[in-house]
Amino acid sequence: MINKKHSKGFTSKFGFLMATVGSAVGLGNLWSFPYKVGEGGGAAFVFIYIIMVCLVGIIAMIGEFVIGKRSQVNVIDTYGGISK
Repeated sequence: MINKKHSKGFTSKFGFLMATVGSAVGLGNLWSFPYKVGEGGGAAFVFIYIIMVCLVGIIAMIGEFVIGKRSQVNVIDTYGGISK
């Protein structure tokens, strides 16, 4: 049996840096894309885009919370257990 070690944060500074960069890129997409499309007269598309981002984001977030709450382990072990 594998002894699982539970940590309460990032294990390295590089991991934290990559998570921060990923968040910044994602936020850049959410802010800059609708702004650029809206400037060109695509207000209806921007409205639909924002609604879809919110719906998909909320559904994905709730799904992640439920999976994490039920498994009580890290992401790799959770999806490894689900795939069996």
